[in-house]
Amino acid sequence: MSILRPQEAVERALALSRADDCIVIADESSTANLRWAGNTLTTNGVTRSNRLTVIALREAGNGVATGVVSRAAVGAEAIEDLVRAAEKVAGDGEPAEDAAPLITRDAADGTWDDEPAETGIGIFADFAPALGEAFAAAEGAGRTLYGFANHGLTSTFVGTSAGLRLRHDQPTGLLEINAKGGGSSAWAGVGTRDFSDVDVPGLTGDLARRLDWGRRRVDLPAGRYETILPPSAVADLMIYLYWSAGAQDAHDGRTVFSAPGGGTRVGERLANLPVRLSSDPGAAGLECAPFVVAHASSRDSSVFDNGLELGATDWIADGTLSALTQTRRSAGVTGLPLTPAVDNLVFAGPEGSSASLEDMVARTERGLLLTCLWYIREVDPQSLLLTGLTRDGVYLVENGEVVGEVNNFRFNESPVDLLSRLSEVGATRPTLPREWSDYFTRAAMAPVRVPDFNMSTVSQAS
Repeated sequence: MSILRPQEAVERALALSRADDCIVIADESSTANLRWAGNTLTTNGVTRSNRLTVIALREAGNGVATGVVSRAAVGAEAIEDLVRAAEKVAGDGEPAEDAAPLITRDAADGTWDDEPAETGIGIFADFAPALGEAFAAAEGAGRTLYGFANHGLTSTFVGTSAGLRLRHDQPTGLLEINAKGGGSSAWAGVGTRDFSDVDVPGLTGDLARRLDWGRRRVDLPAGRYETILPPSAVADLMIYLYWSAGAQDAHDGRTVFSAPGGGTRVGERLANLPVRLSSDPGAAGLECAPFVVAHASSRDSSVFDNGLELGATDWIADGTLSALTQTRRSAGVTGLPLTPAVDNLVFAGPEGSSASLEDMVARTERGLLLTCLWYIREVDPQSLLLTGLTRDGVYLVENGEVVGEVNNFRFNESPVDLLSRLSEVGATRPTLPREWSDYFTRAAMAPVRVPDFNMSTVSQAS
């Protein structure tokens, strides 16, 4: 089987198309990973993959029907079969509700013909020695480290019969470390573009401190507690809020962002503090595709929007809901500005918010400090009530100091309602969501203080 360069595969598929219009997306990916357990590297490896997606568009009555077929490892001789399969789906389909003229604009740069970007095991050249030193330090202190590091590079090529040719190279890296010792477990994680900014001694030092806190155990009942949520826990809640912020669903009365009596809550104040939730394809360290890449249509995305330019967007500004994620179709229905989703998210407090997590702990008379949340599930979309568990360390703070580790809890909270009850927001910094790290790694969040976080039941989870 002969594999064409992704650009050539796009051009071949477009040339073979007999549809009225055609969109082709080629993704070329490589990944490198390290895994370790018990203070020892266990596996490492590099993988490569590619996928070709053909979207055939057929005029059908008063509209346009779509046919989408995507396959991995498509050789040159199999491209025509893929194109015909997409055309058959379009031929059997009904007109699409999201039909719109294809985007036409020039590529932002001249990199279309360059070779796809690749990662390799060399991405860990500086990280791996630092990790080895951390293993030795942990072994000497009676702690064990477990975890993994992963780095991926995906080159995406989008071409259409309307002449669009766009390309984006996306690096995505993450590191997760668990430390165990003294009957306790602690977790730390970080997202990264290239591992050059990963502070291994800082991460493992924080894990060691948390294990020391766990030497004293305190049992607490369920209830509402003043709680400090670190950036990772805030990320998991805000990302779920973001994923739930589709304009079409809100307009149709399905979500927490639906207005009573119809329409959306855009323009309504959600937070008691002037917080900001935003996305920007050019955000430093969180850079992502500056144009829409849609492999399929859904209520929140449209294949017709492929290539649509993305810009900086405030979803919440000064505590007020400013925008919801839109396709061109939903923007036409809602009458709101066109604000497509962007693949990063930043949460920040009022201007001048500079408190670190440690500063917030020092100002706490009595409360809880979380590490992270997991097993998050939606209970009620109308209020965006979520439930889940705490994990890898919940700590009791008294008179500005951590005095011990407490039991885990199941929580019940809505991130939207939570915004209305914040009493403090700290400094924003890059972080990694614990629950959603498989899907969303480009996040920067601020720690927050909530005076009455709802720990609904005690959990036996460790």
